[in-house]
Amino acid sequence: MATNKANAPAAGMLWGGRFTGGIDPLMHQYNASISYDKLLYKEDILGSIAFARANAKSGIISDDEFAEIERGLREVLKEWETDTFAIMPNDEDIHTANERRLGEIISKDIAGKLHTGRSRNEQCVSDMRMWLRERIREIDNQLVAFLQVITARAESEIDHIMPGYTHLQRAMAVRFSAWLLSFGFAFASDLERLRETYKRVNKSPLGAGALAGNAFNIDRDMMAKELGFDGILWNSMGAVSSRDFVTEFLQWGSIFMGHISNWSQDLILYCSSEFGFIAIADAYSTGSSLMPQKKNPDGLELLRGKSGRCFGQLAGFMMTNKALTSTYNKDLQESWEPMLDHVKTISDSVQIANGILSTLTLRPERMLAALDPTLLATDLADFLVRKGVPFRETHHISGRVVAKSEELGVPMNTLSLEQLKAIDNRFTDDVMDIFNYETSVESRSAKGGTSRASVLEQIKVLKSIIS
Repeated sequence: MATNKANAPAAGMLWGGRFTGGIDPLMHQYNASISYDKLLYKEDILGSIAFARANAKSGIISDDEFAEIERGLREVLKEWETDTFAIMPNDEDIHTANERRLGEIISKDIAGKLHTGRSRNEQCVSDMRMWLRERIREIDNQLVAFLQVITARAESEIDHIMPGYTHLQRAMAVRFSAWLLSFGFAFASDLERLRETYKRVNKSPLGAGALAGNAFNIDRDMMAKELGFDGILWNSMGAVSSRDFVTEFLQWGSIFMGHISNWSQDLILYCSSEFGFIAIADAYSTGSSLMPQKKNPDGLELLRGKSGRCFGQLAGFMMTNKALTSTYNKDLQESWEPMLDHVKTISDSVQIANGILSTLTLRPERMLAALDPTLLATDLADFLVRKGVPFRETHHISGRVVAKSEELGVPMNTLSLEQLKAIDNRFTDDVMDIFNYETSVESRSAKGGTSRASVLEQIKVLKSIIS
């Protein structure tokens, strides 16, 4: 059934001149973006001031008119900042709301000149780029703070040795610091990618018009400089339609949240009773409404879960974009909400991850108890390699030693020299020296390895990346 249009909004729209009928109230709600793009009130006002200043330079408005427009817009800004701005029913977006209020403050005659030569196509994407640019700077600082905690804990807890896993099976002995740094370098790569993304976000579309450019010789470089952009987007048709900067940020966030999810998954295992390598602080845990003993790592589980939210936003927006015709289409309004939510999700997640890592407690005794002599099977093979035996042969020999220990039901390091020689007579008395976890991690001394010197070098490199 068609909606009753008797009370439909018909006046006050920036685009309403050629329309004779009212808009369906549901369509008005469906079309409106003020509920979320109001977050960009500051960017919208600063962009309007820069645009009006450039129009004054071109002679489209007088200096007195510009002064009045700037005064009015700064009053509007003050209202937003003091939470006294009143959104009206016909304020379909932040641009309409700000211009409507400006007209009430300085008169519509002067306010009506603000939009000369400008389209909301360029206006909204300018606001988005300015807003996202500032949020990227904030996330950059948050990520650096997280990386500083990673390097600090890696340095202070370098002595703790734990099992390293492949296929979630015990593999080799590693330092806890080496495990932590494996994620540290992943997050450092994320930081580098974020800074690259920033460069492409921080380009100005202002002055591109609806699609074909500006007819009043507006100084785009002047506006870009005033608004802090690192240059302009050179093609007006592409400038108003491209949301690659949103897609790229969503891609960045998805990669980052993938790393956060992997990191969280490891810590969820490590804090379980079955592992017990760490304890998560109460500040980032919750309990059960039924089972009094429960302490659940909900902070980590939410970090893991919210990665799926970010992946979905990327996939959804790429589907929205994939078949659009060139220049602006209303579909592009769907770029706002994923961008806004993605920023909040990422920012909150970095800070929660930082809090968890800053407050978790290591349990080195549980790490030590989880070490098993089979973790040294590769060291046993390496022992014979140093005696001149080909590795492919030593791999097989070490495997037979593991099989013998399992057959006898005893730890591999308790097999006697005679039992080892029965498997291969090239074992010598000093073979028993390899059954030492500290010796094992120290033997991996090449760059990137688990030896103390290698780990300290990694810490130094990571510090240089984030400094």
